[in-house]
Amino acid sequence: MPNALLVYPENPPAYWGAKYALELLGIQAAFPPLGLLTVAAMFPPGYDLRVVDMNVTPLQEADLEWADLVFTSSMIVQRVSLQAVTKRCNRAGIPVVAGGPYPTSYHEEIEGVDHFVLDEVEETFAGFLSDLETGTAKAIYREPRKPDVSQTPLPRFDLIDTNAYHSMCVQFSRGCPFDCEFCDIIQLFGRVPRTKSPEQMIGEFDFLYRLGWRGPLFLVDDNFIGNKREALELLPVIAEWQKARGYPFSLFTEASVNLARTDELMDAMIEAGFNSVFLGIETPNPKALLKTKKPQNVGKREEDYLLHAVRKIQRKGMQVTGGFILGLDEDDEDVFDAQIDFIQRAGIPMAPIYMLAALKGTDLYERLKRENRLLDAPIEINATSLNFKPEMNPGTLIEGYRRVISTLYDPTLENYFNRCLTLFEHLTPVPHLQESRGKNALYLDLMGVRRRLSSRQLPAYNKFVAKVSRDHPRMLPEAIRLAALGYHFEKVTRQQIAIHDFKAFLEAEAEIFRGTSSSSVREVEEIGARRQELFMRAQARNQLIPDDFRYHGDGIDSALESFRVSVNAQADHLTRSAAV
Repeated sequence: MPNALLVYPENPPAYWGAKYALELLGIQAAFPPLGLLTVAAMFPPGYDLRVVDMNVTPLQEADLEWADLVFTSSMIVQRVSLQAVTKRCNRAGIPVVAGGPYPTSYHEEIEGVDHFVLDEVEETFAGFLSDLETGTAKAIYREPRKPDVSQTPLPRFDLIDTNAYHSMCVQFSRGCPFDCEFCDIIQLFGRVPRTKSPEQMIGEFDFLYRLGWRGPLFLVDDNFIGNKREALELLPVIAEWQKARGYPFSLFTEASVNLARTDELMDAMIEAGFNSVFLGIETPNPKALLKTKKPQNVGKREEDYLLHAVRKIQRKGMQVTGGFILGLDEDDEDVFDAQIDFIQRAGIPMAPIYMLAALKGTDLYERLKRENRLLDAPIEINATSLNFKPEMNPGTLIEGYRRVISTLYDPTLENYFNRCLTLFEHLTPVPHLQESRGKNALYLDLMGVRRRLSSRQLPAYNKFVAKVSRDHPRMLPEAIRLAALGYHFEKVTRQQIAIHDFKAFLEAEAEIFRGTSSSSVREVEEIGARRQELFMRAQARNQLIPDDFRYHGDGIDSALESFRVSVNAQADHLTRSAAV
C-alpha cells in the first residue's frame, strides 16, 4: 500500500495571513490547504495518506522516511519553501509530484519535480495515478478543459487538526466573468464560473460540523457572485442550515464591487451568515482602473462610486476588506495620498496594499512584453520588488508604497483605530452575526491584546476601546479582534520596511566602496581595514532585524552574499592596483 505524503509549503509573513494576530490566540495558521485536501479525496482506497502543512508543523525526516511519494500544491509566494521541500525529497530519493497555481504557470522554471499535474485535476488525477502504478507516468499532465466542479469530491478535512487553524475553507465556484488584465484567475479557472450544487455545499458544511468545527468559514471563491443566479439559489439553503443550528459558522468570501448594486444578493448573504467580504478595489483612480480593464469599479454617472459601494455593503451589515495595488499605469504621484484618503474615509481597517506584479499568462504580462517593459527578474516574495518597468519612476513608486503602508499602519496604530471607528459608525449591527462574549472572556481578550501592544500603541488602543464600549458596546468583541489584526498589520509593515532598508543599506555601502577605485586609497593594509570595517557594519545592521521578521525567501542572506562578493571583488581590484 503506497504511502502518499501531501505537503503544503510554508507561507511567508504577509498582511493576508494574520500570522502575528493568530499568535495571540495560540493558532498556527489562518487557513488549511483546501486544494491538497480536495486532491486527497481523489486517491483510491489503496493509498495511505498523511498531510503536512508546514505552516502548522515542520516537515520532519520521519515524514520523508515514511513516504513513498510526495505531493505538493503551492502558490507563487510559497516558491522558496517549495524549492526547499523539493531538494529534501530529491536527496531522500522520493519522487515529487507538483500542482497548484504556481506550477501551473511557472513549471518550466521549477527544478527537481518528477511529475507535474497541472490546472484543475478532477479529470486527470486518476489517469496519472494509473500511469504511475504501471510505470508509464509522464512528466506533465494538463487538463484539456475546465472540469465540472459538481463532480468534485468532499475535501478530506479529517486529515488535519482543525484546531490548528483560525478558519476552515470551502469552495463554491471557480472562474470569474471579469477580465482584469493583472489577474491570473481567468487563465487558471476561466471566465465562465462553474459552481457546486447546494447539496454539495451542505455536505461540506455538515462534514465540518460533524468534525466539531465552530467559527469562521471562508468561501474561497475568487468571485462568489460571478454567477449571481447560482449564488442566489445557494444562499437560502445555507441560511436554513445555519438557522437550524444556531449559526455555528461565520461566513466570509471574496466578491466584485458590483455586489453593492444587488440588494437581493446582499440581503441573502446576511441571512446566510456572511459578516464580511473582500473586494478588489485596487485604486480610487478611474483612469488606472480603465487602463487595467476593470470598468466594473468605475461609476459612469456616480461620483465617489467606490466609496458609496463600500458604504452600502457596510450598511447591510458586512465589513469590507479591500485589496489595493500601487504601480498601475495611469497612476501618478497623487495616487499615494489618494489611496490613504480613500481607505481612511471608507473605514476599511484591513486594507492590504501590494505593488503590482506582472504574472505570467496574464494580459498585463503580454502587454508589458510587447512594450519591452518586463524585467529579467523573478516575482519576489518581498513587497518592494518589481519585475517590470512601471510608468512612474521606480524609486518614487517604492518610496510612495512605503509611505502609504507606514501611514495606514503607523507605529501608534492611531490611523488604524480611526478606520475601525469609522467602520462601526456605518456598520449596521445584525443580531445573528454578532459574537456573544461574557464579561470575563472579554476582559481576558482585552488584556491579551494589550500585553502585545507597544507603549506607543497603548494610548490609541485605550481610547479606541473606551469609545467602542460607550458608543458601540455590542461591537466590543469585534473591536478586540480588529485590534489584534491591527497589531499584525503594523508588525508586517515594520518587517517589510526593515528588510527593505537593510538591503538598501547594503547596496548603498557597496556603491560607496566601489567608488574608491578613483580615490587615493592604495595601501593594501588600508583597503583590508576598510573592507573589514564595512563587513562589521553590515553584520551589526543585520543583527538589528528581529528574528521573527525573518523567513524563507526574505532575501537577507542572498543580499549579504551579493554584498560580500561585490566588496571583495572591488577590494581585490584595489589591492592589485596598489601593488602596481
